Amino acid sequence: MVISVVGHSNPDTDSVTASIALAAFFTAQGQEAQACMQSAAGDLNPESQVVLEKFGLDTPVEISDAAGKDIALVDFSDLAQAPANLADANVVAVVDHHKVGDLTTNSPILFRAEPVGCTGTVLCKMFKEAGIAIPKNVAGGMLAAILSDTVNFKSPTCTDDDKVAVAELKKIADVADTDALFMDMLKAKSSVAGVPAKDLLFRDYKDFDMNGNKVGVGQLELATLDQVADIRGDLMGAMEEAKSDGRHSVLLMLTDVVKEGTDLVVLSDDPALVEKAFDGKLENNVMWIDGMMSRKKQTVPNLQSAFGC
Repeated sequence: MVISVVGHSNPDTDSVTASIALAAFFTAQGQEAQACMQSAAGDLNPESQVVLEKFGLDTPVEISDAAGKDIALVDFSDLAQAPANLADANVVAVVDHHKVGDLTTNSPILFRAEPVGCTGTVLCKMFKEAGIAIPKNVAGGMLAAILSDTVNFKSPTCTDDDKVAVAELKKIADVADTDALFMDMLKAKSSVAGVPAKDLLFRDYKDFDMNGNKVGVGQLELATLDQVADIRGDLMGAMEEAKSDGRHSVLLMLTDVVKEGTDLVVLSDDPALVEKAFDGKLENNVMWIDGMMSRKKQTVPNLQSAFGC
């Protein structure tokens, strides 16, 4: 049976390119595999579109139902971020760089999770350890994902392993200027003009189960907060709509990549709990948090602690 390799819902560049890379890894080992994503091709985020086009990578096949399939997960292991009916699938592998989620399996599987800045870094190690050459276009996608996830090495999630992987992948992909590549990606990622507020909220968004409470956290990485000055009301409306769908809290990280901090926008059944999580004070549902760049390392763990997870 073909292994369907899929990343989390609302896929980012790491999720998309990791599915391509792991499918290539399995294929090189003689296993039939297909890169998939939980999104229609037309819904692919702008940054990922730029990356796939630049390196000549095919868009992964859309998947919405995992039932009856052999599935490999990349860039997540939380059931809330999985395709429908994962319990009726045969999960054969997980490759990730986040905390271990609530996925369980009936048999032992390939499970590789490391505390690095990007799944692409883990995959780079896997190719090297297996003695498998990384195709040039796949290396380009992996390189772009590491630059994106580590915010060009500015994120606190960035490790020396990520920097080593970038140095290796840029040679394979024949990319001389990674700063220029990152800026091209940032221009696409931070583009908000004419984009509906709901699409911006869910451009890079994840739901989490926090002690029985559904909590959503989205992130927009921006060159400057001025980019969203005129649409904050629309973004709040989109958050209100999302919260009405059974969520305890919805947070949107408006991250200023240049200033290296985040305007955290919060809608919650318990705003005081969120304030306590970040040792701050909300003013009109917003608090500035200097140095906050990473949802994985700086936002979600604080919330889990506050919720008693």
